[in-house]
Amino acid sequence: MKRIMFVCHGNICRSPMAEFIMKDMVSRSGMAKQFVIASCATSSEEIFAGVGNPVYPRARAVLARHGLSCEGKRATLLRRDDYDKYDAFLCMDSANVASTLRIFSADPQNKVGRLLDRDISDPWYTGRFDAAYRDIYAGCESLFERLKQQ
Repeated sequence: MKRIMFVCHGNICRSPMAEFIMKDMVSRSGMAKQFVIASCATSSEEIFAGVGNPVYPRARAVLARHGLSCEGKRATLLRRDDYDKYDAFLCMDSANVASTLRIFSADPQNKVGRLLDRDISDPWYTGRFDAAYRDIYAGCESLFERLKQQ
């Protein structure tokens, strides 16, 4: 079983896009039972009274254009005890990596890194949801190929 957590700042754009892209990839390959895939936030600003906001409408729309549903997904906060529950924490940018490491205090098993070898721009600020989708898809595709080799 491979356990993957995608991480971004608010868990309403990039990390849920990665979660549902990756879930679709493993499902289409017939390998869904071999994976646990989730996403979370390093910030609580999209979570109010313990309830997270749903995926941002423009992120939801770009997923839908590619035939993917994120129905029911709400922002969740990364917790220190998540470290022992997942094999990898794939962050969307360097700031997410720093925040994740702050939450965990340490990364003795080298589980924390970026999905790509560069930052994926936050479409909340850039408005470029299609570009974020393309980058995230490429990162997930590369990750999935590596995981299939293991």
